[in-house]
Amino acid sequence: MKTMKKDEYGIVYHEDFNKYDLGMDHPLIGDKPRKVIEFFEEKNIMKNFEIFTPKKATQKDLERVHKKEYIQKVKELSKTGGMLANDTPAPKGIYDIARLATGGSILCAEKLFKGFNCMCNPLGGFHHASIETSSGFCFFNDIAITIEYLREKYHLKRFMIVDTDVHHGNGTQDIYINDPSVLNLSFHQDGRTLYPGTGKLESIGKDKAKGFTVNLPLPPGTGTGSYLIAFNQIVTPLVEQFKPEIILFQCGVDTHHSDPLADLELTYQAYFFISNKMKELSENSCNKLLVLFGGGYNSNASIICYYNVMCGLLNNLNYIKEEDSMSHYRVETVVENISLLKKLLEDYWDFE
Repeated sequence: MKTMKKDEYGIVYHEDFNKYDLGMDHPLIGDKPRKVIEFFEEKNIMKNFEIFTPKKATQKDLERVHKKEYIQKVKELSKTGGMLANDTPAPKGIYDIARLATGGSILCAEKLFKGFNCMCNPLGGFHHASIETSSGFCFFNDIAITIEYLREKYHLKRFMIVDTDVHHGNGTQDIYINDPSVLNLSFHQDGRTLYPGTGKLESIGKDKAKGFTVNLPLPPGTGTGSYLIAFNQIVTPLVEQFKPEIILFQCGVDTHHSDPLADLELTYQAYFFISNKMKELSENSCNKLLVLFGGGYNSNASIICYYNVMCGLLNNLNYIKEEDSMSHYRVETVVENISLLKKLLEDYWDFE
């Protein structure tokens, strides 16, 4: 892999990112962006990234995806505090903080068309937000809003989403289930065992967009080795054939074995290999990679995982490792699911 110049990498950060906080008794606590940046500085990798300060997404930005009535609902909840959904409190002020997070993803995308090849948003990837509903700690779907911003401004025709968060991105799927300009690929824990219960193998898109929604549900206990087999066999040929003009990589680290909300068994080193492969695939296609950090609810472990993501992007071999006794656990089921998925997609993509 070629060595990238410093100014080709960027990251967005705003101190108000840390106000995306749903309460001390909630899994999403708002100090993670600050702690992540501090750890990156401690590890001396921030020197590789130019830092940009985002602005809030505008009403027009939000309306490219969400209905006005839904946006107004979030705005009103933000004035008083309340509940967006059973699992998603809406604290006072969250409307502006969610707009700031979304603005961060838009700014990242803008920079990819102004000389940068890889941009990172540590508060992005809110994939449970749909057009007029949401839950799963999400308010606005910054992934879709960013895609629609780019579609309007740069007239792009091929967007690829690679979502490795442990929870299926049901909101993103709802938005793009009929859209063949967006190849939406999700690796996630099987919805029969985890929220939100969606993302079946058989969900491959509708009508003219069949084959452009790709779901690989993974059984609880899936280890790093099993996961990487699936990743390499599915993601690589899809990128090569689709030839995306931009790749949006939702790299949630709640797949780590210590995460309290899920049951996969990935180790720290998995995130180096996954992001390193994503950077390589981006370089060989569009050379525009937008990295959205997504979920992770064991704060200390998440920070290490995100660091390893950054090491993978930089091809920095000083990533953190841990013992891995379950690398190929559940491999038989994973391989079976890979085969079933390839069969479902054989009319649309070549996996040979």
